[in-house]
Amino acid sequence: MEKRQLGQSSLHVYPITFGGNVFSWTADEAMSFKLLDAFVAGGFNFIDSADAYSRWHPGNKGGESETIIGNWLKARGGRDKVIIATKLGIEIIPGKKGLSRQYMMQAVEDSLRRLQTDYIDLYQSHFDDPATPIEETLSAYGELVKQGKVREIGASNFSVARLTESLTISKDKGFPRYQSLQPQYSLVERAEFEGPLEALCVKEKLGVIGYYSLASGFLTGKYRAPADAEGRARGGRVVKYLNDYGFGVLAALDDVAKRYDATPVQIALAWLIARPSVTAPIASATNLDQLAELMKSAEIKLDAAAIQQIDAASKPR
Repeated sequence: MEKRQLGQSSLHVYPITFGGNVFSWTADEAMSFKLLDAFVAGGFNFIDSADAYSRWHPGNKGGESETIIGNWLKARGGRDKVIIATKLGIEIIPGKKGLSRQYMMQAVEDSLRRLQTDYIDLYQSHFDDPATPIEETLSAYGELVKQGKVREIGASNFSVARLTESLTISKDKGFPRYQSLQPQYSLVERAEFEGPLEALCVKEKLGVIGYYSLASGFLTGKYRAPADAEGRARGGRVVKYLNDYGFGVLAALDDVAKRYDATPVQIALAWLIARPSVTAPIASATNLDQLAELMKSAEIKLDAAAIQQIDAASKPR
């Protein structure tokens, strides 16, 4: 595998990002440690989290994912061998959210404490904050970079207009610039990213680390009927894909997977990895077999015919 530069940043990553949203949700701490160990042993180095993960799980309050990563870093060492990305902005404590300087200065300290590290490699705005001037946010990021607490910054879930404005202000004012974008992007969710947003990322040389790369598990092929989603942790998120369009995408993945002696998961990720705008799609696993399957996708080089077949089947309607 070759490392890829994340945007124009100082960060170089391998082509799959491990999604830490599963930690303390569908993977407990013991399994999370095993997954992180195997991911790094497999030659990968990029781990994505957020301060809000995984607050949606009953009994959680937010911060659990970062805490597990921090415990793992303390137990294993080798902080300089991994690239840790996290995000801020979602409300965890009532009334505390957004991208104001005051909140950012507190949020970064909380994340550093949970991660048990002195610095965050990639600190991302989880969502845009229209209530805070962009200049205030970018100026605060500048302070954090100067303090050595943050190496690079990224954006997540930003519109093309707000991302453009942010990049312009960074250039004009000399603030750090967003080096990456984290949009929702998969074979069954192409419309939001492809078009003006993707064009901007290519033009401005932003790295792209899309989330829900496997559409909450739909692209694994294990959901072929409504009954397959019943009782599953992510079942409610895949129901919208159980239609002619979604099944058409699965059929194309099945066909290409047979030719490559691979699985639909591996082909879906290989398609993303091959996309010129994409740096390292985010994918999650909850057991070691799933992780081994995911990691093999980085070895698959799809030919033009395979890419064209998948493109045609998944073209947004």
